[in-house]
Amino acid sequence: MRSVVIRINTMALQTKILLGLIVGVVSGIAINILTGGAAGTEQFVRSVTEPIGRVWLNALMMLVIPVVISTLSTGIAGLGSLKRLGRIGSLSLLSMLTISMVAALLGLGLVNLAQPGEGLNPAVTERLLETYQGESDARGLAEGAFGMELFVQIVPRNPVQAAANGEMLAVIFFTLMIGIGLTIVPKEKAQPLLNFLESLGHVTVGLIGLVMKVAPLGVACLIFSVTARFGFEIIFNLIKYMTTVVGGLALFFVVGYWLVVKFIAKRNPVEFMRRTRVVFLTGFSTSSSTATLPTTMRVAKEELGISDAVAGFVLPLGAVIHMPGSSLFGVVTILFIAQVFGVDLSLGSQLIVLLMSLVSSIGAAAVPGAVIPLLMMVLAMVGVPVEGIAIMLGVDRILDMCRTPLNVIGDLVIATIVDRIESESSSRIG
Repeated sequence: MRSVVIRINTMALQTKILLGLIVGVVSGIAINILTGGAAGTEQFVRSVTEPIGRVWLNALMMLVIPVVISTLSTGIAGLGSLKRLGRIGSLSLLSMLTISMVAALLGLGLVNLAQPGEGLNPAVTERLLETYQGESDARGLAEGAFGMELFVQIVPRNPVQAAANGEMLAVIFFTLMIGIGLTIVPKEKAQPLLNFLESLGHVTVGLIGLVMKVAPLGVACLIFSVTARFGFEIIFNLIKYMTTVVGGLALFFVVGYWLVVKFIAKRNPVEFMRRTRVVFLTGFSTSSSTATLPTTMRVAKEELGISDAVAGFVLPLGAVIHMPGSSLFGVVTILFIAQVFGVDLSLGSQLIVLLMSLVSSIGAAAVPGAVIPLLMMVLAMVGVPVEGIAIMLGVDRILDMCRTPLNVIGDLVIATIVDRIESESSSRIG
């Protein structure tokens, strides 16, 4: 028994979360089959497992505002160097945003085509919504509130009140303004606030890590609560969801990058992928663009012949703000959970989900679990119960390993494009 405890204690966090998911699913389904949804099961869920899971979710939601304000504002402030670098910076940023947008649009198309959250028994969907909808901080977006009124509400009169009310679009707009302000004032005047925001970011990331230590218990309780009430039907939808995400990532990697490398970067796609395979494998194994950066820099210079000036600017910037894989993943995840709960999102609401996925990927902390509060934030914005996040948490590590290679190879694609255009420009000037 002692050896079993030691093994569990030495497991990686993602393994513990997966184990928690499995324990929660198996025990929940077993209880559902044995009791048939008896009153005693519902009482146990409401009195024990659901409160534990909700406390964990509340702890994560508590960190949403500081995460958004600290990471997004400092990420935007980091772009101040674009003033000095002119064309290289502008071209890099435009290319990164374009590729991330295309990836997010692909995810939007695939999740609407595959409908991984559909197919549940209508009675199960209705019970899911009745059980959890009251706990969701809906902001009216699920009803299609997409128009001039929403546009007006994006600019807050009182940003503190907007944060207290959970009006995240207003909070994000205010945070973007802070980031822009940090880039236009003299450095010595901006530095104190920048230091504070960076410190806040580090503290928040540390707290997220602390909260994520109890994620295995939180996930087990949340998924047990769902499966004990609703049986095993939802597991098939989870498999469809994973297939949609991985299929979208693979399609964008193979087709999207192939086309960009061949027709925009004007390189041989097969040779490009062969020379960058070590970056792909490093990103897959570390699940971190930042941890992969040294390898990415070496490959860019030695294997692809990219200039030091371009590699030195584009790749560190890309490791922070260029996350096409994460953008695709975010869109599919939010819409999948909405489909599971039977929340019909209008086209306008889906476009907001797409925009939020792009924005939340800028400056997101490169640590496991840091994206979870941001996903929960978007779920609440579109009127979907945040408890739905438990459905995918157990498989997030696997999907993280799959989306990181798309991010890091994308940085090299951007660097190759910028280097080609800069070389041609220099040749014309010379």
